[in-house]
Amino acid sequence: MSNFTEKPIGKLFGLLPDGAAVQHYTLTNKKGMQLRVVNFGATITSLEIPLKDGKMVDVVLGFDNLEAYLKSFELEGAPYFGATVGRFAGRINNGTFNLNGESFQLNKNNNNHSLHGGNCGFSQKKWNLVSINLDNNPSVTLEYLSLDGEEHYPGALSVQLTYTLSEENELIIEYKATTTKDTIVNLTHHSYFNLDGHAKDIVNQKLFVNATKILETNNENIPTGKHLDLNNHSFDFSLPRECPKKIDNTFVLDDKKELAASLFSENNDLKCWFTRINQQFTFM
Repeated sequence: MSNFTEKPIGKLFGLLPDGAAVQHYTLTNKKGMQLRVVNFGATITSLEIPLKDGKMVDVVLGFDNLEAYLKSFELEGAPYFGATVGRFAGRINNGTFNLNGESFQLNKNNNNHSLHGGNCGFSQKKWNLVSINLDNNPSVTLEYLSLDGEEHYPGALSVQLTYTLSEENELIIEYKATTTKDTIVNLTHHSYFNLDGHAKDIVNQKLFVNATKILETNNENIPTGKHLDLNNHSFDFSLPRECPKKIDNTFVLDDKKELAASLFSENNDLKCWFTRINQQFTFM
């Protein structure tokens, strides 16, 4: 008998200020990999991977309760732990863009710029449950309708997001968006990965990025439109190197290469691959 359902299956994670309930959903594959998602921001709160010694490690950062997630958006540098970012991930210079000869002024929430969707982007919205599958390759699908003019973006944008755990220890993130008007959209996932769990930093883990260029940015992290060559650059990860303590850069991936990046922990003998098919992470 299938465990597929369109009825809400989950545990109460907390209440939003307006009294709306936020649910916590858990997916587990046959190898024991376990994903927890809440429908506030379509956020991954934990991703536990079974290690070869039988222990489990949570490889993404998150909070234990809804109140902590809400308060995190009040911080000057909100971390967006595990959240879905939209309508537009990244910074839009001066909060303005032109489309079809028309100029649009967005809400500004990062100095003089619009960041990650504005004052209240998709990361701070309650998403609705569409379906959940608890059989092979368990998955959960959430949706959000962004009304025409929300944060001053044109068009009503309907977004469906599916998280899937394959039986090969893949986390697959798939997006589908439709709009009633020409608009701009740039959706992404915002987890912070640490293959050693929460107790250690990442500086001893080996990072590989399949790129030879990064975007040049100004002192406010706004892209200039130029690409910088990574040859002899401190962020050249074309060969695996130890992770830097801080990195907030956009790598230019080669469209012909499926593998985007990888991360390896010698401590846990755990490796993660990130591929360009949708957003797909494989843990071995």
